[in-house]
Amino acid sequence: MNYLNNTQKKFYYILLGSFLIFFLNSCGIYKPVDARKVPASADERVKKNLEEGKGFTLMGGSKSSSTTYQFASSNPMWRASLEILDFLPLANVDYSGGIITTDWYNEGTGANESLKITVRFLTNEIRADGIKVIVHKKKCSIQKACTVKKISTALENELRVAILKKAVIFEKDSKVKIKRNKLRD
Repeated sequence: MNYLNNTQKKFYYILLGSFLIFFLNSCGIYKPVDARKVPASADERVKKNLEEGKGFTLMGGSKSSSTTYQFASSNPMWRASLEILDFLPLANVDYSGGIITTDWYNEGTGANESLKITVRFLTNEIRADGIKVIVHKKKCSIQKACTVKKISTALENELRVAILKKAVIFEKDSKVKIKRNKLRD
C-alpha cells in the first residue's frame, strides 16, 4: 500500500467500508425497526425478546433454544401431580422431560403384588389430554419370579382427575396472587 497516495487510500477505505456495510446489511445484521412495534418499557422489551428467543449471554451462560421459561414451582400441573403423589416414594422426577415415576409400592391388598405409577406431561396447559397416567402391576411368586404388566384401572382416571382439579386450584390461586401484586404496585 506504500505505492498509493493519500487520495487513493481514502478512496480505498471508503470503497472497503461501503462494501462491508452493503454485505453486513444484506446478512440481516442491521434491520430497521418500526418504533410502533417496540415496547417503550425496558421490562416489556426484555419479556418480548425472551418470548421470541432473542438475546445472548455473557460469562459462560447458556442460551436455551426454548422460548418458554417456566420453572417447576410455577407449573400448576407439575405441582398438582407432586402433591397428589406425595404419599408415594418417587423413583424418577424429571421436570424437563415431563415425567414422574413412583417406586414400587404395595397398597396392602396382597403381599406379592406391587404397583408403580408413571405420570407423563404432554403439555404445560391444564387439559385432560395434557397428562397421561400409566399404572404397572408387578406380581411375584414365592420363588421370587416376578411379572410386570401395564394395567388399565380406574386408578388411572381417578389420579388424572385429581391432578387436573388440583392444578385448576393452583392456577386460580396464582392468578389471584398476580392481581394482588398488580394492585399493590
